[in-house]
Amino acid sequence: MKKAPTIRDVAAAAGVSVSVVSRVLNPDSGPVAPAKREQVLKVISELGYRPRAAARELSAGHALTVGLVVTDLANPFFALLADRVVWEARSHGVQVVVMTTQEDPHLEAESLDTLLDRSVGGVIATPTGGNVEKWDRLRELGVNVVFVDRAIAELGDVDVVSIENSDSARRATDHLIALGHERIGLITGPASTSTGRSRIGGYRAALDSASISLDPTLVRDVPFRGDGGGDAVGSLLALPDAPTALIVANTAQVQSSVRRLVQMGVRIPDDLSVIVFDDNPWTELTSPPLSVIKQPIGMLAVHSLELVLGRMQGRLPAGARTIEVNADFVPRSSCAAPARSLASKSVNQ
Repeated sequence: MKKAPTIRDVAAAAGVSVSVVSRVLNPDSGPVAPAKREQVLKVISELGYRPRAAARELSAGHALTVGLVVTDLANPFFALLADRVVWEARSHGVQVVVMTTQEDPHLEAESLDTLLDRSVGGVIATPTGGNVEKWDRLRELGVNVVFVDRAIAELGDVDVVSIENSDSARRATDHLIALGHERIGLITGPASTSTGRSRIGGYRAALDSASISLDPTLVRDVPFRGDGGGDAVGSLLALPDAPTALIVANTAQVQSSVRRLVQMGVRIPDDLSVIVFDDNPWTELTSPPLSVIKQPIGMLAVHSLELVLGRMQGRLPAGARTIEVNADFVPRSSCAAPARSLASKSVNQ
């Protein structure tokens, strides 16, 4: 990794003393001749220098500041994750700057620039999957990065905290197979994301282990935003040989998917067994209560904050760490042995 420029590098390149650079960065600390100020600012821009807020805060004993970049606060998963990170940070005396990208790489890029300007010492983020150069630049400038929930393949040297996505999808699929289901639909996040790929992989592994051929028409990877889950439900149940069971492994699309099932008059589990990836209390209040993969959001927050603080404070050895936490499978009344195919049931879409 390229070494981040220091204030001494700026001073040397600008031909001024460190104290002059310091006064440019802190205007209230003393006067600087306009020509010298202009030269220093030019060098700062050319070198990409950013004051190390974390170092200043550590030496001064002030509160550390961490950036939290999540993709969508309308998604209950990320809203709860943000709440838990802020709560956990407060117990460590850490301030959190929360940014949301709405699954938009352009907004993500702007958020990273904003966090650089805020001189945060570390960033916990759920990446959209793009902006590899931006993430690299952030780290080159000395900002410690921890990815949570998702990872970027091109950035294998970044710390990652996630649930065991493949294992979770496999356990859900295994449960349905054990009940006798062979036509199992899967609605997951985009295959371009690490979570989407891992959950499809776990689903595939369970089918392979049971010697059940994978039918690609039963797998729908849909965006996290919008109502893609409901649309996927409609298209899956319209298949000539419709699934007898469904796993909704896209947390953001659970409500849309279940809403469409209700609108279509699908009886759970008589017509269709259902398992969802969700942590919301409402899944226990439906009739029947839904079987869920309960994601340990609190543990994601704890491990993410511990990692980023450990990096900021120099307490961790070099080398990326990947922490995968177990999710709980909670079986409820939404799963049963297959009675008959939905292909024989006329439903209104």
